[in-house]
Amino acid sequence: MNEYPEERKPQEETPPPVEPRPRRHQEALPHRPRQSARRGGNGLSILSLVISAAALIVACAALFFTLRTEPEEPPAPPEEPVTFQFGDRVMTPLDGMPLNPYDRNAFSLDEKGRVTYEKDGKRAKTGIDVSAYQQEIDWAAVAADGIDFAILRVGYRGYTEGGLFLDQTFEQNLRGATSAGLDVGVYFFSQAITPQEARQEADYVLSAIEGYEITWPLAFDWEPISAGSNARTDGLDNDTLTQCAAAFCERVRDAGLQPAVYFNQSLGYLRYDLRELTEYNLWLAEYDTKPDFYYHFDLWQYTHTGQVDGIEGNVDLDLDLR
Repeated sequence: MNEYPEERKPQEETPPPVEPRPRRHQEALPHRPRQSARRGGNGLSILSLVISAAALIVACAALFFTLRTEPEEPPAPPEEPVTFQFGDRVMTPLDGMPLNPYDRNAFSLDEKGRVTYEKDGKRAKTGIDVSAYQQEIDWAAVAADGIDFAILRVGYRGYTEGGLFLDQTFEQNLRGATSAGLDVGVYFFSQAITPQEARQEADYVLSAIEGYEITWPLAFDWEPISAGSNARTDGLDNDTLTQCAAAFCERVRDAGLQPAVYFNQSLGYLRYDLRELTEYNLWLAEYDTKPDFYYHFDLWQYTHTGQVDGIEGNVDLDLDLR
């Protein structure tokens, strides 16, 4: 459209200069170079915004995952060493010594008041251990009263001069228990003070049982003599005592029989290093209805006041938990 109609123009004068059109009309015209330049600028601005937005998203994501990451827990304090109680003593377990594996709930009392142990359909055998203190025994009556095995004292070493002596009832008990069909083992009351003496005791036992079928263990039974008795074993150190037990058992094993070591809780905890004896049968004396002994054992003498037909007075009762 002509913004200046012809009739308004002067006839003889030079036409006035045309004023530039308003910017809004220039922007409306298509394909102007300035407009093309403007489009390029807008593209760069949008790209910058996109990059900034992406960077912001990445930063926010990093912050989110940082906040979500659980803080590391502080290191746990060192565990207190495992201990157990024996009387008024706090004991630290022996490294490498197998522990008591028995289920306390599997121990019970039968109708005779004897302790039994039954687990996974298997029942421990019940036995007795005897010496001259039981005097004459009716072995047929013993077998009929539910006793499966007997461990007989072969003999003993004197605690003053150290002589070797045969139990007065051993041969009679060996014949009677064998005839009654019981499994038979033996033990020797030791007062050895050297491994050489312990081997001598083992040889004494092997000689005494020669010709008999011994199906249960041959046990080394060393016990301290009461104070003031001037026993030859007074002052025997723990290491030598353990060596004596091992020497006896090695001699028995070399003869093709089953060795064992008999001990009560005091000897087991305070004297023997049981780790040196784990390859032999361990026979524990602990008088209770359930054994509390911390370590592994194979046979358990659970009372010294048992009552069995065919024996007058009290007798030791045992379980074979092997």
